[in-house]
Amino acid sequence: MPLLRPSNPLSEFEAELLREKTLRIIKSKSFSRGRFQLSSGEQSDFYLDMKPTMLDPEGADALAQMVLDRLKGMRVDCIGGLEVGAIPIVSTITLLSQQQGTPLPGFFVRKELKNHGTRQLLEGLASGESLEGKNVVILDDVITSGRSSMAAVKAAQDEGARVMLVLAIVDREEGAAEFYRDNDVPFAALFTASEFMAA
Repeated sequence: MPLLRPSNPLSEFEAELLREKTLRIIKSKSFSRGRFQLSSGEQSDFYLDMKPTMLDPEGADALAQMVLDRLKGMRVDCIGGLEVGAIPIVSTITLLSQQQGTPLPGFFVRKELKNHGTRQLLEGLASGESLEGKNVVILDDVITSGRSSMAAVKAAQDEGARVMLVLAIVDREEGAAEFYRDNDVPFAALFTASEFMAA
């Protein structure tokens, strides 16, 4: 498997400018203050809905560039994550990776096995393809405890993949790093919630 080497890698200065721009886009389009109930049932005084950023042309491009820059130099065969959060950004990443000359296929994991058609848990692989022996990255848009994304990790591992990294766009800093450390799964995040609280 080849190393991910974009044809025009970002300089350190360009990467920092991109990060600052992306933080501003997320803050503008996806970050809200107030009282919110999370999927876990917990209450929070802020909320991150990444879909407006991931489905915005400028936001999607910036996020995809950041993800590919974070993965450069790694041996990765494909990238995927749990529906629905990972689907928009995985699609953008696969397109940008092709344009950069380092094609990186994508996939997503269903939360429940569909009861019709191919009845697959993993989607995006062509008939006869599998993740057996492949190095994969699991992507999440916003990660809290880490347990939701662990379903995608387990699904990939059950298919014979090696999970090289769980990468979150935003870490809410509510236990995911510790959870993945305890499960011996590498974890990283592009941003932390505290950055948006302080911005």
